[in-house]
Amino acid sequence: MSITKEEALKYHSEGRPGKIEVIPSKPCFTSRELSMAYTPGVAEPCLEIEKDDSKVYEYTTKGNLVAVISNGTAVLGLGNIGPHAGKPVMEGKGVLFKRFADIDVFDIEVKTTDVDEFVNTVKQLEPTFGGINLEDIKAPQCFEIEERLKKEMNIPVFHDDQHGTAIISCAALINAAEIAGKKLEDMRLVVVGAGAAGIACSNLYVAAGVKRENISMFDSKGHIHKGRTDLNKYKAQFAQDHAYESLEEAMKGADAFLGLSKANLVSKEMVKGMADSPIIFAMANPDPEITYEDAVDARPDVIMATGRSDYPNQVNNVLGFPFIFRGALDVRATTINEEMKMAAVRALADLAKEKVPEVVSRAYGGKHFEFGREYIIPKPFDPRVLWKVAPAVAKAAIGSGVAQKRIDDWDEYIEQLKERLGYSKEIVRLMIHKAQMSPKRVVYPEGEHETIIRAAHGVYVGKIARPILLGNREKIVEKIKKLGYVVGEFEICDPSEKDERIEEFAQYYYKNRQRKGVTLKKAYQRVKEPNYFGSLLVEFGYADALVGGFTSDYVSTIRPALESIGMEKSQDVVAGMTIVVMQRKVYFFADTTVNINPTAEELAQITKLTADMVKRFDIEPRVALLSYSNFGSVRNEETEKIKRAVKIAKEENPGLIVDGEMQADVALNPDLVKELFDFSAVKGNANVLIFPNLSAGNVAYKLMERLGGATIIGPILMGMKKPIHVLQRASSVDDIINVTAIAVVDAEYKNKN
Repeated sequence: MSITKEEALKYHSEGRPGKIEVIPSKPCFTSRELSMAYTPGVAEPCLEIEKDDSKVYEYTTKGNLVAVISNGTAVLGLGNIGPHAGKPVMEGKGVLFKRFADIDVFDIEVKTTDVDEFVNTVKQLEPTFGGINLEDIKAPQCFEIEERLKKEMNIPVFHDDQHGTAIISCAALINAAEIAGKKLEDMRLVVVGAGAAGIACSNLYVAAGVKRENISMFDSKGHIHKGRTDLNKYKAQFAQDHAYESLEEAMKGADAFLGLSKANLVSKEMVKGMADSPIIFAMANPDPEITYEDAVDARPDVIMATGRSDYPNQVNNVLGFPFIFRGALDVRATTINEEMKMAAVRALADLAKEKVPEVVSRAYGGKHFEFGREYIIPKPFDPRVLWKVAPAVAKAAIGSGVAQKRIDDWDEYIEQLKERLGYSKEIVRLMIHKAQMSPKRVVYPEGEHETIIRAAHGVYVGKIARPILLGNREKIVEKIKKLGYVVGEFEICDPSEKDERIEEFAQYYYKNRQRKGVTLKKAYQRVKEPNYFGSLLVEFGYADALVGGFTSDYVSTIRPALESIGMEKSQDVVAGMTIVVMQRKVYFFADTTVNINPTAEELAQITKLTADMVKRFDIEPRVALLSYSNFGSVRNEETEKIKRAVKIAKEENPGLIVDGEMQADVALNPDLVKELFDFSAVKGNANVLIFPNLSAGNVAYKLMERLGGATIIGPILMGMKKPIHVLQRASSVDDIINVTAIAVVDAEYKNKN
């Protein structure tokens, strides 16, 4: 995806600068809670830890806290840019730890290039952290730093630049060799790049079965052989008796190539000279040592991996470090040893051979994956990696005697891992990938606004939708150019210009509304208004969906749509659903935007609309109709309405898990239900909450957002004949992109049905 410099800088700087913050995991609002969090209550865990040092894991964050530590001497492909300039990368690494394995991170940038100073600094941090992730430290200092810290510290120390790439690529090599019909011990391997990653990869390949004497390694000065006198001890391990004069000579007859250097080092002729079914891992980023196209053209029998996501077999470190640390932390490992690394290798290699679930295929545009030349390693966004790799690493730690805690019920542990992230946090990504499978034309009535243009650019480059901007053409073009975008990315409609569709729209609108107080003159005036014009573009098929409401109130967006498009034929009601993501769980609230005081019949329809929409997110709806009463504990007109709505919903949707009337805590508390209402169909695990009226629903989701820190997506308008979705005022660019993706998926669903 193309990202401009201005967008990247804005992402890192707007609002709270940077990408991370510290959030308390316990309530700290009342004086009593603060007294427990700090003095005098905090003394109790202090005294317990003083008596038994291991209880630090029970009463503090140490067991789920990793330090990402760097001195900025080898940051990505940017080189020695220093600790300050490297800090955005370290924060980003912390985001990946949290995103993929629910591990908390403090990033620490150390202002020294002296090995002794660096080691002594990190050693002093051992009481704080459960693990140390070394990052972006240049070779050969990184080798000595890691070796010393592993010897002198009693917590896991892991240099991801070395071992991350090694673990992922070793899994890929094992599978590639199997597909090619080669044995690791017989393979001859050429390695270009004798830095941290190159040496770590080679060492791990040796542990997997490749013979050290069969590895021909090249650095910037050429082939590493025993006649050279400029080799450090790490390179010297791979010095060969025979000296190759060139890379081209070494490549002749080689079974495999590993590149961790720079672009365009390998020619098509070199690839042609390799052995049958050559294995090429060209992992220089962003441009590999040889392009995928050139390698395949030179040798159709090649098995190739790169570091890029736009080619098959991406070797991405995110497949390794989050899950390796997860397993190590969960058994309180004192180190990450070779057994644990090899366990991760085997788990990744084995996972690639398993049937790929539909959720992974959807995440990559519906592409089918099957173990073979173009699928030798799991995809980075495969959620199964967490509960395949982490348990394998934990078992290896226990088996090798470095674990301080045992896991007895592995099935329960795997379920806990699934719950840590669950699929709920993937809901936005799922919608985006579904949209990318079939992008639609989406019209934005507030097309002159800079935020809308930014979002429209995002959906265009992300291949989510084809944006149509409504508004003054000159203003829109001026802002597009100011933002550095290409005008051709957008379709621009200016209703004030002479547009032949105005006549068609006005006549249609007049015919529909002439007995509702609309004159022909009024019709011509209205259809030039952006919300009416946009709705009519959708109604007449010039666009597939509308996303509006960024600068106007809800009614100003929905009324034109209702008057121009109308409801689905099977519906007597439209409703608003809001997605609420909180504490790794997702909930669907309805109605939050439309119906002020729905009848029982309308509530039943809202229930069906919401349940059907939730199913499109590949989530089974478990619906609770809320009240201040629990199953008849209060009897009046209001509670009887909810009870009647539940009865109708059950009769009309026999397979739906739905119950009520119930209070919110009963809807969401399994223990309470088990104790008091074990007959409830929802069992306290509701994910769809139907509110008795608009006030309750609207207040609830806004309180969740402002006081509970929930992520809010939507509202999503349900029951319309065609997709119309209304933004919250002052939505962010990401909010608009998310709603657009939902609108595209909605349009595809309506087209099919």
